[in-house]
Formats: sequence, C-alpha cells, structure tokens
Amino acid sequence: MDCIFCKIVEGSIPSTKVFENDRVLAFQDIQPAAPVHILIIPKKHIPTMNDVADEDNELIGELFAVARQIAKEQGIAEAGYRLINNVNSDGGQVVYHLHIHLLGGKKLGALIAT
Repeated sequence: MDCIFCKIVEGSIPSTKVFENDRVLAFQDIQPAAPVHILIIPKKHIPTMNDVADEDNELIGELFAVARQIAKEQGIAEAGYRLINNVNSDGGQVVYHLHIHLLGGKKLGALIAT
C-alpha cells in the first residue's frame, strides 16, 4: 500500500510520536498550522470517515479519547483546542487515511472566511 500514514505506523517513515497503543498512533504534524498540531490516526487503514464501518465505532471513539488525553498533556485542554477531520477533496483531505488534526496553543480563527 502506498499510504504515507501506514508507512508511519509500520515505522518505515519516521515521526515524532506523541501517543501510541495497539490501535491508535498520534504524532506531530510536519507542517504545523498551530503551536500544537498533532495528527491522531487509527493504525487500521480506513481511507475516509465515509469508509468507517459499524465495527469501527469503538475505534473512532478511542481516537477522540486519545485527543482529549493529548490536549490535557499538552496543556491546551482548558484554554481550548480544535479537532478537525477532513473528508475527501472538497473537505480538504490530502492523505487518504482517516486522521484527526488536534490544533491548539493559541486562539484559533474562523474555519471558513466569510
């Protein structure tokens, strides 16, 4: 498979890991959009949120639990943070392996310019 995130999971591409267990990996984004910018991914390859199956529901919940934990560890939980999941090209998805962006560490602006 030619998925960059799968290669990060297998260790053939290095990353700065923030969290890892048997089902979830979180690492620093290499092009951060905020002082804290961490990607949280399932180790299982799921291309987009549209491809999540019923048997993945627990895994999706675990991604959000990990995001909450990391936000606390990074010291941004109280001030606030943003979780973003882009889906397909119009949604801004670039890497087709489900992932959540955890952004924080400063006051974040509007998502869409009006």
